Amino acid sequence: MTEKHTAVDPHRLPTMTFDWGSVKWYVQPDTTPGATLSFGEVVLNPGKGHERHNHPTAEEVLYVLSGTGDQMLNDEDPFPVHAGDVIHVPRGMYHSTLNTGWSPMRLIALYNPGGAEERALAELPDFREVPPGSVPVLRRSTE
Repeated sequence: MTEKHTAVDPHRLPTMTFDWGSVKWYVQPDTTPGATLSFGEVVLNPGKGHERHNHPTAEEVLYVLSGTGDQMLNDEDPFPVHAGDVIHVPRGMYHSTLNTGWSPMRLIALYNPGGAEERALAELPDFREVPPGSVPVLRRSTE
């Protein structure tokens, strides 16, 4: 018997939340039969972002859907990014993304191969999972 393929319903998927924002993985090897890459949407809260890190086992492609930010690659000076920009991060390269705008910054993230990087995110101390169908709650900082 072959598996039926249908569109992915984001409301049926959990959301990863962190102090800096959230990620919803639409396609990933652990949950999508036959998938070898991961594809998801990232939301960076205003003034927040991903600290300097790398992905030793995967390359990453980022596509900016909305918002403005600073992108750092290979420990070089950050450069501005905005809607429509595409950033390729080779395997193992250090990088960071910071939302410099007043509204959430939305990006599409793709890991190739997928799987290990999402599992590593779930190990971070500020990780919380919001169940399918629930909406993440953003909290205003008092800092």
